[in-house]
Order: sequence, then structure tokens, then C-alpha cells
Amino acid sequence: MSKQQQNRDREARLAALRAEQERADRKRRLVIWGATGAVVVGLVGAAAVPIVNQARQNAELEAAASAPIEGVEVFEGLPANHVEGPVEYETAPPAGGDHSAAWLNCGVYDEEVPLENAVHSLEHGAVWIAYDPSLPADDVAALTEKATGEAYALVSPYEDLDAPVVLTAWGHQLELESADDPRVDVFLERYLQGEQTPEPGAACFGGVGTPVA
Repeated sequence: MSKQQQNRDREARLAALRAEQERADRKRRLVIWGATGAVVVGLVGAAAVPIVNQARQNAELEAAASAPIEGVEVFEGLPANHVEGPVEYETAPPAGGDHSAAWLNCGVYDEEVPLENAVHSLEHGAVWIAYDPSLPADDVAALTEKATGEAYALVSPYEDLDAPVVLTAWGHQLELESADDPRVDVFLERYLQGEQTPEPGAACFGGVGTPVA
């Protein structure tokens, strides 16, 4: 075989090797891109799941809050005069009535709060989450968490309640046996600055009291 023929054969083998390498590279790139695409789609899908779930939960909560809430007692025709000194209320906690000229700052309290000031906060659209002092710490923490970030939520212990947990808005009250009752969220959704508020938009800060959270 001539030297020229040998060179041609060598070049042909090199060309074949390069072609095979290029095919392998293309195949590897396709696999990588396919895997990357699957990962991206998976990540996008995984990220979308909690968003979709949260939207669904919000819609369900709004729907529940727009319907009558089982167990809510309504008090109509409550006076709303500013008075000095203690007031005798018919319910515990009071769901409205005459009250102090100073409202109670909304937030979480670890001691009982002045009733007359708390009622003024209800007039401004607050929801008062009162709990029996013997309520387990985990339940108190759960109630506190629900109120966190809510500018018109008030949480405090309350002696001699008729139920472990009592939720109160102006003219509306709900007694519950546990802190994990789903009606807690529904009540907050409906009555925080809800339609029952005598003075919507009035502040729940700048009053009296120092919440711990």
C-alpha cells in the first residue's frame, strides 16, 4: 500500500472517529437538556403547588366567612357611650356597650385587660380572643400565632369564661372548646374590621396598654 493511500485511510478513520464523537456529544447534550428541562418543570410545578393550595384555602375561608358561622351569638342595640369608671356588662367578655374614652392597644397580653378599654377597641373593629388561664400553653401559642400580624386582633386571658376560648367582635360572640377549632380563622376573617364595626378605620394603637407581642 502506498504512503498516499495510508494517509487517506488514516484521515478516513480520524473523520469517522470525529463523527462518532460528535454524535456522542449531541446525544449527551440532549440528555442533559432533557434532564434540565424536567428539573425546571418539576421545580416550577413544585413551587406552584403551595401557591395554588394557598389560593384555594383563601377562597374557602372567604366563602365560609360569608356564610352564617355556627354558634355565633348576636347582641343588638348595644349602647356606645364614653363613660368614666367601671361598667357592668352582661356577657363575659363584654361584646359591646358603654366604655372608656381610651381604647386598648391591640396585640397579645399575658394578663387580663381592662374591660372598658377593650370594649372601645371592639368599637374600632377589633376581634378579642379571650382564653381561660388554664388553657394549655400550646393552645395559647396557637391563638397568639393567629393574631400575629393582625392590626385589629386582641388576645388575653380571662377568668371565669363559659368556654375555654371565646371570640368577640362588637355585637357578636362565639364560644369554642378548643383553640384549633376551624371557626377561629373564619371568625377572624369575617369580623376583623368587619361590617359590624361602629367606627371602621379608627385606630387600635395609640391608646392604653402595653401588649407583649
